[in-house]
Amino acid sequence: MSEIKNREVPVLKIENLTVQYVSDGVVSEAVTHVSLEVNKGETLGLVGETGAGKTTTALACLRLIPSPPGNVKTGTVYINDRDIYSLDQKALEKVRGKEVAMIFQDPLSVLNPVHTIGAQLEESIRLHEKCSKKEAQKRAGEMLEMVGIDPERMHDYPHQFSGGMKQRVVIAIALSCSPQLLIADEPTTALDVTIQAQVLDLMKQLKTKNNTSMVMITHDLGIIAEVCDKVAVMYAGHIVEQGTLEDIFDHTKHPYTEGLFNSLPNIKHRAERLKPIAGLMPDPTRLPAGCPFAPRCSYACARCETERPKLLPIRSYSLIWMIMSATDAEVRLHRAFQTRINQGFFRGCQR
Repeated sequence: MSEIKNREVPVLKIENLTVQYVSDGVVSEAVTHVSLEVNKGETLGLVGETGAGKTTTALACLRLIPSPPGNVKTGTVYINDRDIYSLDQKALEKVRGKEVAMIFQDPLSVLNPVHTIGAQLEESIRLHEKCSKKEAQKRAGEMLEMVGIDPERMHDYPHQFSGGMKQRVVIAIALSCSPQLLIADEPTTALDVTIQAQVLDLMKQLKTKNNTSMVMITHDLGIIAEVCDKVAVMYAGHIVEQGTLEDIFDHTKHPYTEGLFNSLPNIKHRAERLKPIAGLMPDPTRLPAGCPFAPRCSYACARCETERPKLLPIRSYSLIWMIMSATDAEVRLHRAFQTRINQGFFRGCQR
């Protein structure tokens, strides 16, 4: 009983989340029965192809699913043990920005074109911190400098910045109130390599200094290897594999995860051709009756076309979404995967 009482409350807990979009009577299930946890100081990597449901999951964590056409069909999200779907608007505004902040993929969807970036930074700081206008201005300048922008540009408007610099402004706004949980949706996509490294270093410093928790959404397995403690792989709205960084990189079980790694260049054998995953992600309005990955999977059998997979436990934290037993999955993938490890293939993902 004492062990249960002393158990750490997750900063983020997603339970059985299902999100649908309805347009002209057609239902698209973007996220299906997703459950995740992020503890204090942890970084969870959410990885998968475009259309997997990563951004929708992130938006649901802040109650930002546009309705209509979006609808949270089942499940809920807890921030510091509080159900955000039970909060009124005023309480929700206090949570957003201070307890949890998000770096959005498209800075143009976040920045107001008729206000200076300094004013937008100051607004966020004064909303959540008890400080004067002068103190907020000073803090805003420090945040801009932290992301590599001259504080003198506080009086400039968003259209006066390049795409990469707009993204840095969005990052500065998200970090300005030192949130307990930071959700970063492709935060480095629009940045050059040098600035990417600086932003990742900044996020790691924040994590170390404030014990900040993070959800890192990215296609880049190198970023996952560098900053994440745990990894969840998404495909067609489902979590298909989940585990520690070591589990996912060194003990891959799901064919889709294997396919993601096979799509990367081999640094030891640079002449070796890439092995992309054949085909495309299925239409969310017409998902197959069985496993959504079956049409693209080299391990698929007849059962895969008719039966829906289940999440099966592998280790204390690891889960895999498959029809066959976890042991069978391990045997099937072990030989091909072990060969890749022996070639030093996955070292290319580590910086």
